[in-house]
Amino acid sequence: MYVEDAIWEHPRCQKILERLPGAEVVHIHHYKDVFNRLHQDAALQHESRALILAAREGNRVFRGAPVCQDFGSDSFYYTSCMMNCVFDCEYCFLKGMYPTGNLTLFLNLEDYFSDVEKLLEEGPLYLSVSFDTDLLAVESLTGYVSEWVSSAKDHPGLTMEVRTKSAGTKWYADLPKTEQAVFAYTLSPDEVISAYEHGTASLKGRLSAAKAAMDAGFPIRLCFDPMIHIPDWEAAYAGMLKETFAVLDPTEIRDCSVGSFRISGDYLKNMRKRNMGSAVVQYPYERTDGYYHYPKELVSEMETMLVQKLLEYGLPEEKIFRWETEERT
Repeated sequence: MYVEDAIWEHPRCQKILERLPGAEVVHIHHYKDVFNRLHQDAALQHESRALILAAREGNRVFRGAPVCQDFGSDSFYYTSCMMNCVFDCEYCFLKGMYPTGNLTLFLNLEDYFSDVEKLLEEGPLYLSVSFDTDLLAVESLTGYVSEWVSSAKDHPGLTMEVRTKSAGTKWYADLPKTEQAVFAYTLSPDEVISAYEHGTASLKGRLSAAKAAMDAGFPIRLCFDPMIHIPDWEAAYAGMLKETFAVLDPTEIRDCSVGSFRISGDYLKNMRKRNMGSAVVQYPYERTDGYYHYPKELVSEMETMLVQKLLEYGLPEEKIFRWETEERT
């Protein structure tokens, strides 16, 4: 574990150190000295992660990128109080974005809350707090989701989303109840999970967790995004939906998103250098305006099939948000 000197006395730092008593601690001046250093082997680091505790200065809240689902919001933002993810999904854009497999956790959460409050002065805000990490997967270490949910409850103009591929359920009973905290579960067929989403929960585990969140009174979003093209993809995704709605009542779902895999060209270039043997990374994607995606005909076929199935299960069209490559060209 690496700890910035300036954050050493922070209560969150001391609490995390207490929870990881066996960790070897190295003092550092700035997290970038470790996180951004040259000639790292990110793939090897994924086998044994280091945790960096730091403070985030400068910009902390960002507008969503064009490839993000904004769910109809005119004011869609995301924030990153953790860099990198404990999971190891082969197709994750973080593998092309960061030079390391190590994790950085920012402890100055109050500054994030202050930034959000300033944005709320301009009007309602839709904020993803777990867009490029999985905060629920480390909730037992950080308690960050609980703090974000409490913040959402205290700010009527804030709608907050926590997206996850985890299966934990124990914290839902203790979280402050609010309709402003949306828990978004990324769902994939088990064939995709076993092949590409290493370390994540099974489909059954994710569905059980989503059901627990729903039973606790939280709005639930289902994210069938990104859809990954695999052999017999249609049967795999149809089976996933059958299993999903055997557990979850479609009438109780807040909404869902549908989108096939797409990624920035710069990120994919880096990913291809680092993972030569990954079928999902090396697929011959098409490029449009700097983003790579499946061929348009395949995008249409995959996304249309899933949307049609969702309609057949009783989800109204207005609850289905679709990211379509055709609309972006």
